[in-house]
Amino acid sequence: MGTSLTPEFWERFAVLLVLAAGLTCVLTAAFDGLAVRLLRRRAHSTPPPTPYRPERGDHRLSAHS
Repeated sequence: MGTSLTPEFWERFAVLLVLAAGLTCVLTAAFDGLAVRLLRRRAHSTPPPTPYRPERGDHRLSAHS
């Protein structure tokens, strides 16, 4: 038993499709803007301090070797 798709169905389908596409565009733009802001903030912050690494000539030999 087949059913036919009524004009009312196609109207609602078209409205929902346009709304979904619009909402997708708006949310994508909002999240892209948020991501760009976070990346800029991270790029402008000061880098973490680097730990001190002694050079080869800085350390002494053990008395037991």
